[in-house]
Amino acid sequence: MQFKHPELLYALFLLLIPIFIHLFQLRRFQKVAFTNVAFLKKVTIQTRKSSQLKKWLTLLTRLLALACIVLAFAQPFSASKTALNTEKETVLYIDNSFSMQLKDENGPLLQQTIQQLYSQSVLSKNISWFTNDVIKNKASIQDFKNDILRVNYTQKQLPLNDVLLRANRLFSENNPTSEKRLILISDFQQKGNFPNIENDIKVEAIQLIPKNLRNSSIDTAYIIKKNAITKLKVKVSSSENYPEPIPVSLYNNQVLVTKTAIDFSENTSQLISFDIDNSKGFKGKIEINDPNLLFDNILYFTMNTPEKIKVLTLNNGKTDYLQRIFNPEEFVFIQQNVENLNYSEFSNQNFLILNELATIPESLSTALQVFSENGGSIFIIPSENIEISTYNSLLNKLQLGSISERVAQEKKITQIVFNHPLYEGVFEKQVVNFQYPKVNSFYAISSLGTAVLKFEDSKPFIIQKENNYLSTAATNKENSNFQNSPLIVPTIYNMAKQSLSLSKLYFEIGKQNQFSVPIQLGQDEILTIKDSTFNFIPLQQTKATQVNITTEEEPSKAGIYAIEKASEYLENVSYNFNRDESKLTYLDPENWENITVYSSIDDLLETISEENTINSYWKWFVIFALLFLITEMLLLKFLKN
Repeated sequence: MQFKHPELLYALFLLLIPIFIHLFQLRRFQKVAFTNVAFLKKVTIQTRKSSQLKKWLTLLTRLLALACIVLAFAQPFSASKTALNTEKETVLYIDNSFSMQLKDENGPLLQQTIQQLYSQSVLSKNISWFTNDVIKNKASIQDFKNDILRVNYTQKQLPLNDVLLRANRLFSENNPTSEKRLILISDFQQKGNFPNIENDIKVEAIQLIPKNLRNSSIDTAYIIKKNAITKLKVKVSSSENYPEPIPVSLYNNQVLVTKTAIDFSENTSQLISFDIDNSKGFKGKIEINDPNLLFDNILYFTMNTPEKIKVLTLNNGKTDYLQRIFNPEEFVFIQQNVENLNYSEFSNQNFLILNELATIPESLSTALQVFSENGGSIFIIPSENIEISTYNSLLNKLQLGSISERVAQEKKITQIVFNHPLYEGVFEKQVVNFQYPKVNSFYAISSLGTAVLKFEDSKPFIIQKENNYLSTAATNKENSNFQNSPLIVPTIYNMAKQSLSLSKLYFEIGKQNQFSVPIQLGQDEILTIKDSTFNFIPLQQTKATQVNITTEEEPSKAGIYAIEKASEYLENVSYNFNRDESKLTYLDPENWENITVYSSIDDLLETISEENTINSYWKWFVIFALLFLITEMLLLKFLKN
């Protein structure tokens, strides 16, 4: 027990006054003669005993009444250390990731959390709180209640390390004596391990566990074959096996194209395929019906009307094989003779091939450097006899290295870098019994570029550095049979296809995404990305023949967006949320050291209420004082002397 005014306890010394009065009686007895002395002696003894008992009982009640009055004025109370500490800091983390859409018997986990916190009244007057996408520092209780009603789901999920770091920034640094309390409300979906807890922070956790962990989701979609008809593969997975088939629908611009069903009775991961005619573009949406998590039931994707890639060849050799590679359905293929170059034509091209030039004039070298810096891609094929110094001048500008000498030696091209982007999806497996092409002579080169194809001694045949490529040997039929090799088509074809960074099927919201739009912009012209309700200007870099776009935080909503230039439609781009939240695996906070785990928010709030309760007892002492005074009056009135 503690006292609000302990200095008043000195008044208890006043209890000595009635004690002194009762112990030292100042009244003197007077002797009176009476005839029957024996009878009077007996009566006197009885009266004196009764009088002494009455005096002691009266003394006791007066002492107790006076003591209770003094204690009442001192205001006794009992409270925990937490309740007595006036410097309290509370930081609250509310997990609002997509997995909190799951339900228990009372509804969605996040909505329950918001309702319970809205009705609470035991948190500190000023509370700092944050979610995965919102931070509020030292908000009043009323502001807190108003703001949490606006908390919505987000694709972001902070790892526990980041949660602790963000919470530490919300605690005051210049108040080491304050009691710091961090409350974590989450389902604790498994993403990493539990971090260490600082000793000066009291961490309390509530794990919200959904009733049903069954969920199916569309994980990804990708193209495995692209001709007149595009074959689209879609991966759909389930958290558990169940017999009911799940319908999967494919839409084009909100129009149902086809519908199928998936059976998860045996396998929890399934691949389905769709044949799509994208000759006029395709605004795709794949949808499944699952009531648990809603964010992963739809996957948006875009196939824009194919743009023809512009290829220019600067010739000093035969180009029949190049004409066969660059078919007119996908490419605009033009040629220039080295003696009649038109440099102004370079800026309109995407891919430029130097086909066995003997020498490279300085003016051409400078023009090619500008072309490359503006986003163009170059493939350099040397002739059998070149002027090495002019070649090295260009190679240095393009950072492709330098040629030292020509080596007249037959070599086979035996090493394919299968994981190079040029061969992505080309080979089903790494071929070992391949009919390897050969060259009769090649150029020794020192380069920091990446090898695409290698000779049998691991020296490079084709080198890549950023968006430029270099062959170390002539490819004409007199020097090599590479033109007849199955490798030539995917190698040069994919060089041209990758010269324009075409938009992927879709991008992931919250990550840095980069793609190119094939358009020439004038001065002060910009591109915007928009849908029916939202538009923004992305980070963009204008090149001669294209605009490179980078997005990260925007857009924040999944869907199909249009890319426009001054309200002129150009093409579409799709965005989807990350699918990690679909993996319903959870950590157990009971295994987290130095924290207290509660089964529900109500249990935590009840504990906080008990810790902050101050029990005051002064009213009880006033009541006892009155009871003792009443007892004294009754003793004086009814107890005979």
